[in-house]
Amino acid sequence: MEFLKDPIFTIYSEYENFYRTNIQKRYFEIADSLDILYRTYVEGLMHMQPDKRFFPDANSTLRIAYGRVGGFSPSDGVVYDYYTTIDGIYEKSQQRDVPDYVPPKRLMELYKAKDYGPYAVNGTVPVAFIASNHTTGGNSGSPVIDAEGNLVGVNFDRCWESTMSDVMFDPNYCRNISLDIRYALFIIDKYAGAQNIMNELVVVR
Repeated sequence: MEFLKDPIFTIYSEYENFYRTNIQKRYFEIADSLDILYRTYVEGLMHMQPDKRFFPDANSTLRIAYGRVGGFSPSDGVVYDYYTTIDGIYEKSQQRDVPDYVPPKRLMELYKAKDYGPYAVNGTVPVAFIASNHTTGGNSGSPVIDAEGNLVGVNFDRCWESTMSDVMFDPNYCRNISLDIRYALFIIDKYAGAQNIMNELVVVR
């Protein structure tokens, strides 16, 4: 029972007790109210747009979305490319006043030595990419596969301009963000040296 003395476990227990005592009951009351109001909202949309096809709520079910990798232009003169690289991690790390952008020392050592192993693409390492797949709450961690069934990424977010997509999906603006599997492999292999994990994977080059 040593874990009961662990500081992280203690903090979590205090948080859980506070949540259950002071927040949980009211949270579920609000959530239930929103569920009822959402039905009314959708009913109104269906009356306003009788010719539009509406799809059922897919929460708690297996959902499969499809799309194409690609950048977009959310406004005049603003163009986003479809991918980011480890160079961007380094550039953000130079903003000393932003703690969230401070990368691990080991990662920066690999970056400065350009020690990318087989995961280098044009002298850098791909980190993330965007595509026209729809993403929503609960999609984080979903596998992203290509047309051949190979795992190419892990979905985790959507672009700022896509945050309205639960209500109105616009293919011109809606872009999900996925971790590039090459960066994941780079971290597992080169950064962490987790050869035991690499031995269990079938990596398609």
